[in-house]
Parts: sequence; C-alpha cells; structure tokens
Amino acid sequence: MSYSPKTVTAAVIIIGDEILSGRTKDQNLAFLAEALNEAGVQLRECRVVADVEAEIVAAVNALRVSNDYVFTTGGIGPTHDDITADSIGAAFGLAVDFNPEAVAILEAHYAHTGAELNQARMRMARTPVDAALVENPVSKAPGFRVENVYAMAGIPSVCQAMFHSMKHELIGGDPVRSISISVHLAEGTLANGLSALQDKYPDVGLGSYPFYHDGRFGASIVARSQLPERLAAAADEVRQLMRDLSGEPIEQGDEA
Repeated sequence: MSYSPKTVTAAVIIIGDEILSGRTKDQNLAFLAEALNEAGVQLRECRVVADVEAEIVAAVNALRVSNDYVFTTGGIGPTHDDITADSIGAAFGLAVDFNPEAVAILEAHYAHTGAELNQARMRMARTPVDAALVENPVSKAPGFRVENVYAMAGIPSVCQAMFHSMKHELIGGDPVRSISISVHLAEGTLANGLSALQDKYPDVGLGSYPFYHDGRFGASIVARSQLPERLAAAADEVRQLMRDLSGEPIEQGDEA
C-alpha cells in the first residue's frame, strides 16, 4: 500500500503601498517560504496588495478558504495607513477594538522605556474582537490571529521574531525536500530526458534553471518531493541522464 503524504498549505499577503512602489524591498517572503517548509507547511501563493481595505479583505477571504494558513505582513503599526487590523476584522465580520492584553503589554513596555504611549502608539493595541495575540519579542507591539489568519509586522526582524514565537501552533504535514544537481550542459540538451523523467516521477517536481558561469552554459536541476525514496530515485536518474549526455553532475547537497 503506497503512502500518501499529508499536505498542509499556506498563503502570504504582503500589505503596503511602499512594496508596490518599489520604495521598500520585501524580505519576508523568502524567510516565510523556508520557515514554513521546515514546519511542514507548503507556501502555495503570495499576493501583494495596496493599503486599500477592500483589496485586503478580498485577498484574505479568498486565501483563507483555499489554504490551511494565511500570513499577512505589514500594516499593523501606529499610523493612519496601518489598516490591516480593520481589514481583517471586516473580512471576518468582526468589530475592531482595543485588546486588553495588548494594551497591558504596551503600557508595560512604554513605562519601562520611558517613551510616551500616545494615541498613535495605542493603535497598535487594536485587534479584531476575540483575536489571539502573536508575541512580538522585539518591539512588543503584538500581532494577532483570527482563525487561520495570522497578522504580523512588515519589519523583517519583527516579522521573523513573531513567526518564531507562534510556529509551535502550526500543525504541519510532510515537508518538501529538495536535491539540486548542476551540470555544464544546455537546458535544450537535457529537455527531452527531463520531460520523460517528469512523466515517470509525477510525485517529484523537476525544475530546470539555466546559468552562465566562466564562459560556460549550464543548468541546475532541482528535484522536490514529500517522498524521500522517490526523491532519491529521481535524483539518481537525473545524474545518469547527465552522464549519458556526456555531462558530469555537480552535487549541491540535500536541502530542506
């Protein structure tokens, strides 16, 4: 009886006009993709949306139905354009108000630092009603979770800290593993053989990525699967294909 791997999926919504304008370069997507895979969660989709409530609501409502988890980054700060809490509240039909636990966290933090807890900073204590908080070990203003949607900060160091503080909550499936093998052969030389191997191993994804280095063309073949034995078998056949075409496989190791 063959084993059917358990697949758990996620989507990321990157929120912010500054991302779409190019002023800010996103650093959170790559981190989340790797960290989620380590937790057994496959990132299947990412959307970048403007600071427009209707667009955030539409993205949240579409992705929370089609994925096990949704992670938003950005828009939970103290300024007028930080509208993620209101938008997620609207997506779930929930009122947004000051979260007593979040208020207490901010009061303690600003009392400790001596900075003023003004009206703008208090905005960071607003969440949809009954939302669970996501700890922020860096700057204390928490993120939050409503059902399967996690709202996290856009600042990379804070986003990463928030994720590490809540990743124990995730119930993952079988992680996707990958093996990367390079060769100094053109993609066109490998194409037919790779196509035949993909047909033979439908449960292993085979990606081909060309490169040009030191005056030589080549390709890196990346095999990805949740099934370790099938992954290893497919990788062996990729190596043999390269040798049959007079190429020498260049190993890049097993990767998560």
